[in-house]
Amino acid sequence: MLSSSHRPRKRFGQHFLHDPGVVRKIVEAIAPAPDDIVVEIGPGQGVLTFPLAERVKRLEVIEIDRDLAAALPGERIKVHVADALEFDFGMFPQGVRIVGNLPYNISTPLLFHLARYADRVRDLHFMLQLEVVERMVAKPSTPEYGRLSVMLQTRFRMEKLFRVAPGAFRPPPKVESAVVRMQPLRQPLGCDAGQLEQVVRRAFSARRKTLRNALGLAAGDFAALGIDPGLRPENLSPQDYVRIARRTIANPD
Repeated sequence: MLSSSHRPRKRFGQHFLHDPGVVRKIVEAIAPAPDDIVVEIGPGQGVLTFPLAERVKRLEVIEIDRDLAAALPGERIKVHVADALEFDFGMFPQGVRIVGNLPYNISTPLLFHLARYADRVRDLHFMLQLEVVERMVAKPSTPEYGRLSVMLQTRFRMEKLFRVAPGAFRPPPKVESAVVRMQPLRQPLGCDAGQLEQVVRRAFSARRKTLRNALGLAAGDFAALGIDPGLRPENLSPQDYVRIARRTIANPD
C-alpha cells in the first residue's frame, strides 16, 4: 500500500479504502486467476491493486491522479494516467475483467460509459455508494427503479454482494457503500442501443406521468406491444423497454 500521507482530493472524489477485511472480501468475490485480464479503475493508494497483482500475471490500472499513478507501477502493473470517463476500454482483449472502488461523484456516468463495452467484458466488480447499487439492482415498481436500472439490466445480470460501512474508508464518506457484481447477458440487446437510451430517458424524465403521456406513442403501438398505456414508467420491465425501442424504430411515425 502507498503512503497514507497523500491528502485525498475532493475534486477526484477520493475516499481511500483501508479495511483489510473488506479488501479480502472483494478479492475473494473477484477470484482472479493468473491468466485473467484485469483492469482496475481508480486504484488510489493501491490497497486493492497490490493484492490483485499478486494473483494475476498482468494488472492494468487507470488512475487520473498523477501523484498516485507515479507510485503505482510494479513488475506486474501497467498504469494508464487517464480519466476513466473518456477511456477506450475497447483497447483491452475480449473477456477483460473490470474492478474498482469507483469515485462516487462520477459513478453513474461512468457506469453508462462502461455499459457500451458489455460485449467485451467477462464481468465487473465495483464498490459504489449503497444508494446507487440499490438503483442498479432495483426491480420494477419499486421507488429505486429508474433509468440506471433499465439501462444496466438490459445488458447485465446484477448482484449486490455486501455492504461496506463508512469507517472502512479514509476519509469516511457520509454514506454507506456496497459491492456489486455485473455479468453481461449472453443474448444480444435486441434493439438499437441509442434508440433504447432515448426511449428510457424520455420515459423517466416524466416518471410521474402515464406511459401514454410520457412516451407519446400511438394507441396502436401500445396495443401491438400488449402494454397498458395507463401504466407509469417504473412499472415496465427492462425487456418491455427493449420492445418499445424496437417498435419505435420499426414505426418511426
